[in-house]
Amino acid sequence: MTTVRTRLPIRVPELGPSLGKVITGTGRDPGGFQFDVVRHQLATRLFDAAGEARRLAARDERQAAVAAVGRAAWLEAWEETIAAVADQVNVRIERMLGDEARYARMPKRRLRRHLPDEDARRGLLARLGAAGVGLVPALDELDRCAEAAVAATGLDRDAMTAWQDALRTAARRLDAAWIALEESVEREWVQWKRVDAEIGQWRKPWWPVLAASAVVMALALWIGLVLGGYVRAPAPLENIWAEATGR
Repeated sequence: MTTVRTRLPIRVPELGPSLGKVITGTGRDPGGFQFDVVRHQLATRLFDAAGEARRLAARDERQAAVAAVGRAAWLEAWEETIAAVADQVNVRIERMLGDEARYARMPKRRLRRHLPDEDARRGLLARLGAAGVGLVPALDELDRCAEAAVAATGLDRDAMTAWQDALRTAARRLDAAWIALEESVEREWVQWKRVDAEIGQWRKPWWPVLAASAVVMALALWIGLVLGGYVRAPAPLENIWAEATGR
């Protein structure tokens, strides 16, 4: 029987119901992307963390159990998710723009001006990461409740309840962050589709062709005038012409 002086067991709540769309998916395909693999990896990472916490709690390793589902574990899982999504978006952007450039016969040198550079990649990563802005305060609260949960006894059951509630809140915020992430991807894709349209409208400039044609036509006209005797050829050419014609 638990007394007021006995430490309460660390009980990690089930996170699945609170993770919502991270588990079930939104049913959308923002920009035509399929992020199911990334989403499953995120959910699996958190379930593994919860499982490890329960294993450690069963061995009464209280501090380690709480840390296994602590702030660092959630942030690391989220950052890996953002990086994986950003990689998919960048790869598809480059493929899309490259295909359009080949169709428009745009030179590779000019195409490089449109492709995402390192600054653009970092900017994309930051904007996608901002989808988790609501997650950070929830993780701060989880961190704040952790120590009290480790020391919780029958005298302060509310400390354990607060920690469990903080875990569920973090899961709900992650659910919201996932939805916001998909919306952010959609906005990014709309912007890059505009770049794609600009590439599609590009046409090779005509002035080099026109300039070369003008030079050729002028040269042909001058030769014709020389051959017709209307224009006197330069002295070196006169000698060559005389030798060639026997004049």
